[in-house]
Amino acid sequence: MDAIVFGATGFIGRSLVAELLTRGLRVAAAVRKDTLTPWLTSQGVDTAGLEIVTADITRPLSGLPEARDVYNAAARFAFGLGAEEARATNVTGALHVLEWAAALPGLRRLVHISGYRVSAADGPADYAALGAYEASKSEADLAVRTRARELGVPLTIANPSTVIGPGQYVGLASLVEDLWRGRLPALPGSRDTFLPITTIDYFARFLAEVPSAPAGEHYWVLDDSTPLLPDLIRTVAEHTGVRAPRRTVPAGLLRRLPPKLTGADPETLSFLSNDRYPTASARAFAASAGLEMPPAADALREWADDLVAARFGGASPWLRPYGFHAVAGSRTWVTGERQHPAHVLLHGLPMNADLWAPLAALLPGPVLAPDLPGLGRSAATDRPVDAWLADLLSPVSTRPVLVAHSAACGPALRFAVDHPDRVSELVLVSPAFLQAPAARLARSGLAAPVLRRMSAARLARTLGVPEGAEVESAAADLRRRGVARRVAAALRTDAAERRRSRALLDRVGVPVRIVVGAKDPLVAAVDHPVTEIAGAGHYPQLTHPSQLAHHLAAGSAPDAG
Repeated sequence: MDAIVFGATGFIGRSLVAELLTRGLRVAAAVRKDTLTPWLTSQGVDTAGLEIVTADITRPLSGLPEARDVYNAAARFAFGLGAEEARATNVTGALHVLEWAAALPGLRRLVHISGYRVSAADGPADYAALGAYEASKSEADLAVRTRARELGVPLTIANPSTVIGPGQYVGLASLVEDLWRGRLPALPGSRDTFLPITTIDYFARFLAEVPSAPAGEHYWVLDDSTPLLPDLIRTVAEHTGVRAPRRTVPAGLLRRLPPKLTGADPETLSFLSNDRYPTASARAFAASAGLEMPPAADALREWADDLVAARFGGASPWLRPYGFHAVAGSRTWVTGERQHPAHVLLHGLPMNADLWAPLAALLPGPVLAPDLPGLGRSAATDRPVDAWLADLLSPVSTRPVLVAHSAACGPALRFAVDHPDRVSELVLVSPAFLQAPAARLARSGLAAPVLRRMSAARLARTLGVPEGAEVESAAADLRRRGVARRVAAALRTDAAERRRSRALLDRVGVPVRIVVGAKDPLVAAVDHPVTEIAGAGHYPQLTHPSQLAHHLAAGSAPDAG
């Protein structure tokens, strides 16, 4: 083989395998269980040059295919590990890989992935002070260097900083999650704390180039231009539309306080320092290989989108592209096609754009599905929702079918009245202004505290829908700062607003169709086609998505514009 990668199912290992395969190399992936192949397939990577082999590096290795380049990306990266558990993979396992590589007749390079905080230490690791993870990485760094010299193994050590990218949910990601969920009243560390990053794509390309350079190097791979921690968090906060903490708490103080009080894992605090790192050799090598890091701020924003889309590892994104965009002066979460959608889907209460996932999978052509302002993952706006919708749809060059649900039917109706040339058809699903007030939600009190405390199971029962990913998503967003309060306020639609929306139905200049569940019928007569879905209630896109998709397909086709 051209290369063998140990730890090939890990965050770094799998991206390295993908990079090597993309370069046309023959790669052996040493794994305990093959979760790698499905991931590579999902990323569109050609696996023709891949060989999966079973290996447990905590034991001496044998029976593996020979390779010219050997990468050890295996590690136990977690906090709260016991010393023996951490050492088994990070120290003993690293030495087992080295011993096996030393016996290869055609070995060109052993690449060992270490940690940026090890500082090429020459003394014993302090497990009590550092914690098992960092101490084991420091011990391994010294042990691998020493044994490689004894055996004459051509070695390069890569010391990456915090590696960010899709699928990274530990380390800095925990701090971003606390920020997103409103659980970060103050920043740990100081105003000069430096927590450097590098992106997974850049690091995988860097590793792929390493065997062609002279052996013996330590490469500290990190972005020296990473903003200091308060600025880093402020960058993410501004991008996602949440508040950044203004205060800092010294790491030394946090170490002395009980973790139950601070919510901080003592092991993570050792990473909060003002230290800088010797990156000159890595930067020179990257330049010679034509590698360039993406701007740190852009990388952080893109990663924040990935974290929110994946619910910090709790879900899988259902539609791409996704991310935060500036709409009417606020940060709006937008999924799907912004310029050429066939359908624009506006969710009702108390949901978010994920409400449409079952239906969108059945619709022809691309869709655009935002979270409405102040709801779901979108920040609130001080502009009217009509101005927000007009700005959201300003980049759209097609004449899509505008599909709105429940409380979103009013804004969608007003947009169709004001801009009949911008949409081909208006579909109102369970239009709230034509139905009885949401009785089940009314019985829940409509109070923000009640909504905020709702579990996904209780929310599903309240709405009369199956418990699933879409309800889990909505329940999670209701716990975000201000979302439950805004949902409660929006549910209290006054009678005058309902009358105004009903009156507008006579002024629409595009075809209008109304779809409701038979269990949640209209309470007012209309002069537009009405379809009832048998057995459905207020949320047919969740309970009867195929029937709703069938009724949408029976209407006017979207205009390509």
